[in-house]
Amino acid sequence: MGSRTDDPVLLSLRGVTKTYGSGDATVRALDGIDLDVAAGEFVAITGASGSGKSTTMSIFGCLDVPTEGEFRIEGIPVQDLVPDVLSVLRNSRFGFVFQQFNLLARTTALENVALPLVYAGVGKRERLRRAAEALATVGLGGREAARSNELSGGQQQRVAIARAIVNDPEIILADEPTGNLDSKMGKEILQLLTTLNRERGITVLVVTHDTSCAAYARRQVVFRDGRILSDASQEAS
Repeated sequence: MGSRTDDPVLLSLRGVTKTYGSGDATVRALDGIDLDVAAGEFVAITGASGSGKSTTMSIFGCLDVPTEGEFRIEGIPVQDLVPDVLSVLRNSRFGFVFQQFNLLARTTALENVALPLVYAGVGKRERLRRAAEALATVGLGGREAARSNELSGGQQQRVAIARAIVNDPEIILADEPTGNLDSKMGKEILQLLTTLNRERGITVLVVTHDTSCAAYARRQVVFRDGRILSDASQEAS
Protein backbone atom coordinates (compact mmCIF):
# COMPACT_ATOMS: atom_id res chain seq x y z
CA MET A 1 0.00 0.00 0.00
CA GLY A 2 1.32 3.42 -0.88
CA SER A 3 1.54 6.67 1.02
CA ARG A 4 -1.41 9.07 0.85
CA THR A 5 0.43 12.25 -0.13
CA ASP A 6 2.71 13.42 -2.92
CA ASP A 7 5.56 13.85 -0.42
CA PRO A 8 8.52 11.46 -0.62
CA VAL A 9 8.27 8.15 1.18
CA LEU A 10 9.99 8.41 4.54
CA LEU A 11 9.27 4.98 6.08
CA SER A 12 8.64 1.84 4.06
CA LEU A 13 7.83 -1.75 4.98
CA ARG A 14 7.92 -4.42 2.28
CA GLY A 15 6.79 -7.99 2.90
CA VAL A 16 7.45 -7.58 6.62
CA THR A 17 6.77 -10.59 8.82
CA LYS A 18 7.55 -10.71 12.52
CA THR A 19 7.41 -13.91 14.56
CA TYR A 20 8.15 -14.62 18.20
CA GLY A 21 8.93 -17.97 19.77
CA SER A 22 9.43 -21.26 17.93
CA GLY A 23 7.67 -24.52 17.18
CA ASP A 24 4.15 -24.81 18.55
CA ALA A 25 4.73 -21.62 20.55
CA THR A 26 5.40 -19.47 17.46
CA VAL A 27 3.38 -16.26 17.33
CA ARG A 28 3.13 -14.42 14.01
CA ALA A 29 2.72 -10.78 15.05
CA LEU A 30 2.99 -9.47 11.49
CA ASP A 31 2.19 -11.40 8.34
CA GLY A 32 3.64 -9.90 5.15
CA ILE A 33 2.99 -6.19 5.68
CA ASP A 34 3.47 -3.56 2.96
CA LEU A 35 3.16 -0.02 4.30
CA ASP A 36 4.58 3.37 3.31
CA VAL A 37 4.48 6.59 5.31
CA ALA A 38 5.29 9.86 3.56
CA ALA A 39 7.08 12.80 5.11
CA GLY A 40 4.64 15.10 6.87
CA GLU A 41 1.81 12.62 7.32
CA PHE A 42 -0.26 12.15 10.48
CA VAL A 43 -1.17 8.45 10.58
CA ALA A 44 -3.18 6.52 13.16
CA ILE A 45 -2.44 2.79 13.41
CA THR A 46 -5.40 1.08 15.02
CA GLY A 47 -6.68 -2.38 15.80
CA ALA A 48 -7.52 -4.71 18.65
CA SER A 49 -4.93 -5.89 21.16
CA GLY A 50 -2.61 -8.37 19.46
CA SER A 51 -3.39 -7.10 15.95
CA GLY A 52 0.22 -6.12 15.21
CA LYS A 53 0.02 -2.36 15.57
CA SER A 54 2.57 -2.02 18.40
CA THR A 55 4.96 -4.41 16.65
CA THR A 56 4.75 -2.21 13.57
CA MET A 57 5.52 0.85 15.68
CA SER A 58 8.55 -0.89 17.23
CA ILE A 59 9.93 -1.70 13.79
CA PHE A 60 9.31 1.83 12.52
CA GLY A 61 11.17 3.19 15.55
CA CYS A 62 14.18 0.88 15.02
CA LEU A 63 13.42 -0.80 18.35
CA ASP A 64 12.85 -4.18 16.66
CA VAL A 65 13.68 -5.76 13.31
CA PRO A 66 11.57 -7.85 10.91
CA THR A 67 11.93 -11.62 10.86
CA GLU A 68 11.39 -11.44 7.10
CA GLY A 69 10.99 -8.58 4.67
CA GLU A 70 12.56 -5.15 4.56
CA PHE A 71 12.27 -1.84 6.40
CA ARG A 72 13.73 1.26 4.76
CA ILE A 73 14.11 4.85 5.93
CA GLU A 74 14.33 7.18 2.93
CA GLY A 75 15.32 4.18 0.84
CA ILE A 76 18.09 3.01 3.18
CA PRO A 77 17.70 -0.63 4.37
CA VAL A 78 17.68 -0.46 8.16
CA GLN A 79 18.74 -4.09 8.57
CA ASP A 80 22.11 -3.17 7.01
CA LEU A 81 22.92 -0.69 9.78
CA VAL A 82 25.08 -1.63 12.76
CA PRO A 83 23.65 -1.18 16.31
CA ASP A 84 25.62 2.00 17.06
CA VAL A 85 24.28 3.66 13.90
CA LEU A 86 20.75 2.55 14.76
CA SER A 87 21.10 4.12 18.20
CA VAL A 88 22.17 7.44 16.70
CA LEU A 89 19.31 7.20 14.18
CA ARG A 90 16.74 6.68 16.93
CA ASN A 91 18.04 9.60 18.97
CA SER A 92 18.39 12.07 16.10
CA ARG A 93 15.41 11.40 13.83
CA PHE A 94 12.73 9.99 16.13
CA GLY A 95 10.84 11.26 19.15
CA PHE A 96 9.00 8.69 21.27
CA VAL A 97 5.87 9.23 23.37
CA PHE A 98 4.48 6.41 25.53
CA GLN A 99 1.32 5.75 27.50
CA GLN A 100 3.25 5.54 30.78
CA PHE A 101 5.12 8.86 30.19
CA ASN A 102 8.44 7.20 31.21
CA LEU A 103 9.72 10.23 33.09
CA LEU A 104 12.44 10.02 35.74
CA ALA A 105 10.50 10.49 38.99
CA ARG A 106 13.03 12.48 41.02
CA THR A 107 14.18 14.63 38.15
CA THR A 108 12.88 18.05 37.11
CA ALA A 109 10.87 18.60 33.96
CA LEU A 110 13.81 20.47 32.46
CA GLU A 111 16.24 17.63 33.18
CA ASN A 112 13.81 15.02 31.83
CA VAL A 113 13.44 16.92 28.58
CA ALA A 114 17.19 17.49 28.24
CA LEU A 115 18.05 13.80 28.60
CA PRO A 116 18.14 12.93 24.84
CA LEU A 117 20.59 15.81 24.36
CA VAL A 118 22.92 14.27 26.94
CA TYR A 119 23.07 11.14 24.78
CA ALA A 120 23.62 13.33 21.72
CA GLY A 121 26.66 14.94 23.36
CA VAL A 122 25.20 18.46 23.54
CA GLY A 123 26.84 20.76 26.11
CA LYS A 124 24.98 21.51 29.34
CA ARG A 125 24.16 25.17 28.68
CA GLU A 126 22.83 24.47 25.20
CA ARG A 127 20.81 21.42 26.20
CA LEU A 128 19.13 23.28 29.06
CA ARG A 129 18.31 26.16 26.71
CA ARG A 130 16.79 23.80 24.17
CA ALA A 131 14.92 21.88 26.86
CA ALA A 132 13.39 25.11 28.19
CA GLU A 133 12.37 26.04 24.65
CA ALA A 134 10.72 22.65 24.15
CA LEU A 135 8.79 23.00 27.41
CA ALA A 136 7.57 26.41 26.30
CA THR A 137 6.43 24.89 23.01
CA VAL A 138 4.17 22.42 24.83
CA GLY A 139 2.76 25.08 27.16
CA LEU A 140 4.88 24.38 30.23
CA GLY A 141 7.06 27.47 30.31
CA GLY A 142 7.67 28.31 33.97
CA ARG A 143 7.40 24.70 35.15
CA GLU A 144 11.01 23.75 34.40
CA ALA A 145 11.81 22.99 38.06
CA ALA A 146 8.70 20.88 38.70
CA ARG A 147 9.22 17.19 39.41
CA SER A 148 6.98 14.48 38.00
CA ASN A 149 4.98 14.01 41.22
CA GLU A 150 4.15 17.72 41.14
CA LEU A 151 2.54 17.52 37.71
CA SER A 152 -0.82 16.23 36.52
CA GLY A 153 -1.01 13.34 34.07
CA GLY A 154 -1.63 15.73 31.19
CA GLN A 155 1.34 17.86 32.21
CA GLN A 156 3.55 14.79 32.47
CA GLN A 157 2.59 13.79 28.95
CA ARG A 158 3.41 17.32 27.78
CA VAL A 159 6.85 16.92 29.36
CA ALA A 160 7.19 13.62 27.48
CA ILE A 161 6.28 15.34 24.22
CA ALA A 162 8.77 18.13 24.93
CA ARG A 163 11.41 15.43 25.45
CA ALA A 164 10.36 13.86 22.14
CA ILE A 165 10.81 17.11 20.18
CA VAL A 166 13.93 18.50 21.89
CA ASN A 167 16.18 16.91 19.25
CA ASP A 168 14.06 18.45 16.48
CA PRO A 169 13.04 15.01 15.13
CA GLU A 170 11.47 14.32 11.76
CA ILE A 171 9.15 11.68 13.21
CA ILE A 172 7.13 11.32 16.41
CA LEU A 173 6.00 7.81 17.33
CA ALA A 174 3.27 7.89 19.96
CA ASP A 175 2.07 4.61 21.49
CA GLU A 176 -1.35 5.07 23.18
CA PRO A 177 -0.43 8.65 24.18
CA THR A 178 -3.84 9.32 25.76
CA GLY A 179 -4.27 5.93 27.43
CA ASN A 180 -3.64 7.24 30.96
CA LEU A 181 -5.47 10.54 30.56
CA ASP A 182 -9.06 11.70 30.94
CA SER A 183 -10.90 12.84 27.82
CA LYS A 184 -10.15 16.55 28.31
CA MET A 185 -6.42 16.02 28.82
CA GLY A 186 -6.35 13.49 25.99
CA LYS A 187 -7.90 16.01 23.62
CA GLU A 188 -5.28 18.60 24.55
CA ILE A 189 -2.44 16.15 23.89
CA LEU A 190 -3.87 15.23 20.48
CA GLN A 191 -4.31 18.88 19.58
CA LEU A 192 -0.67 19.44 20.50
CA LEU A 193 0.47 16.56 18.26
CA THR A 194 -1.71 17.98 15.47
CA THR A 195 -0.06 21.39 15.84
CA LEU A 196 3.43 19.86 15.71
CA ASN A 197 2.44 18.00 12.56
CA ARG A 198 0.86 20.97 10.78
CA GLU A 199 3.14 23.79 11.88
CA ARG A 200 6.49 22.02 12.10
CA GLY A 201 5.92 19.38 9.46
CA ILE A 202 6.81 16.55 11.86
CA THR A 203 5.58 13.17 10.67
CA VAL A 204 3.34 11.73 13.40
CA LEU A 205 2.38 8.07 13.87
CA VAL A 206 -0.03 7.27 16.68
CA VAL A 207 -0.82 3.73 17.78
CA THR A 208 -4.22 3.60 19.45
CA HIS A 209 -7.30 1.48 20.02
CA ASP A 210 -9.35 4.63 20.71
CA THR A 211 -11.44 5.77 17.73
CA SER A 212 -11.69 9.34 19.06
CA CYS A 213 -7.88 9.48 19.17
CA ALA A 214 -7.55 8.05 15.65
CA ALA A 215 -9.96 10.71 14.37
CA TYR A 216 -7.24 13.35 14.73
CA ALA A 217 -5.11 11.69 12.05
CA ARG A 218 -5.48 12.34 8.34
CA ARG A 219 -4.98 8.66 7.55
CA GLN A 220 -6.01 5.55 9.44
CA VAL A 221 -4.44 2.12 8.99
CA VAL A 222 -6.41 -0.67 10.63
CA PHE A 223 -4.69 -3.93 11.61
CA ARG A 224 -6.23 -7.33 12.26
CA ASP A 225 -4.35 -10.55 13.02
CA GLY A 226 -1.01 -9.20 11.82
CA ARG A 227 -2.33 -7.90 8.51
CA ILE A 228 -3.61 -4.58 7.23
CA LEU A 229 -7.39 -4.66 7.11
CA SER A 230 -7.85 -1.16 5.66
CA ASP A 231 -5.83 1.93 4.84
CA ALA A 232 -7.74 5.13 4.13
CA SER A 233 -7.49 8.91 4.22
CA GLN A 234 -9.95 10.73 6.44
CA GLU A 235 -10.97 14.20 7.53
CA ALA A 236 -9.07 14.98 10.71
CA SER A 237 -10.81 16.35 13.81
